Amino acid sequence: MKKTNHVAWSCDKWILLNTLAILFVGLLMVSSASMVISDRRFGFPFYYLLRQGVYVAAGLVCAWLMTGVPIRLWQRYSGYLMLAGLVLLVLVLIPGIGNVVNGSRRWIHVGFISLQVTELVKVFTIIYVADFLVRHQERIRRHFLGAFNLIVLLGVMALLLLLEPDFGTFVVITFTLMTLLFLAGVRLGPFIILLVLASIALAGLAIMAPYRLERLTTFLNPWADQYGAGYQLTQSLIAFGRGGIFGVGLGNSVQKLFYLPEAHTDFIFAVISEELGFIGALLIIALYVSLITRIFIVGQRAKRNGQPYSAYLAFGIGLWIGFQALVNMGVSTGVLPTKGLTLPFISYGGSSVMVTCVAIAFVMRVAYETEFHDERLPPSSRRNRNILQGRKKA
Repeated sequence: MKKTNHVAWSCDKWILLNTLAILFVGLLMVSSASMVISDRRFGFPFYYLLRQGVYVAAGLVCAWLMTGVPIRLWQRYSGYLMLAGLVLLVLVLIPGIGNVVNGSRRWIHVGFISLQVTELVKVFTIIYVADFLVRHQERIRRHFLGAFNLIVLLGVMALLLLLEPDFGTFVVITFTLMTLLFLAGVRLGPFIILLVLASIALAGLAIMAPYRLERLTTFLNPWADQYGAGYQLTQSLIAFGRGGIFGVGLGNSVQKLFYLPEAHTDFIFAVISEELGFIGALLIIALYVSLITRIFIVGQRAKRNGQPYSAYLAFGIGLWIGFQALVNMGVSTGVLPTKGLTLPFISYGGSSVMVTCVAIAFVMRVAYETEFHDERLPPSSRRNRNILQGRKKA
């Protein structure tokens, strides 16, 4: 098992290096963005940095351990994990168990650990949906209602998430699920209808809640109420403007000095852009693009090798991380309405960092099994693969 961990962890060095680079940037920017507020709240400027360092270390250890778990075990117990996720979503709504932070009930305290339930639910959902697509692929491709059970599950999750409320997580899960359905080969006509219905449902849910409607209208012109509903976004835009091309220098951000709320969490990309400038922001985006591209390559390789579950698992993780990063950056730049979504691997938060590290470990395991576990493939898949490789050599 120990040898397997080492092999799987180093199997795809591009994914490993990209992840470590983004984690390093995250620690650096959390330190810079939180020093002043940390000193004011706790009398110690590195309080948040030390905690984030512990979270990153714990996430890497968990990821290292998870690379030793065969993918087939996650597939076998995917239903139980999905059930556990739904139970957690129910538990977090119970007063005395779930804790309210900033008006949302998303956390459960387990000993000295504060667990954000929705982070686990994202991974459990991807693990389950990947298995569902493998088991019902033919039915999904033939019938409009082939994914009916999946849609019902999404509806139940939507109800539970909106009771917290956590509209951002629901949007991420919906996007990931819809894209995986498209990749699974659902018929184009029904898919378009389903996509339109999902878009109408999301729009309806956004309009029904006054605070969501306010966010939708505020981001279009935040300066109209720059000291009220548009305060966060206007301060974020000021940070981007101050950064210019090359930034004001690491640690020299002014907006993090109690002007920009959540500077070390949801709006950390604004601090990055202010201190490192347009060039620094582009480098961060390039790291994410490189990581997500490599994850999709791993998924495509698994699909070619006759491992559809591993492929969907990798695709789902890549879609989730990529879309969440895109939304976070879009919110910071005023392109999208404000959502409480972290920037993966970078924003301060234990649950987010640890869960995304474990998700990357799943992809590393997929890469390892695809590369070195060919004996587990069906004979027909191995034969076809060998024929294709022979043609390439010829």
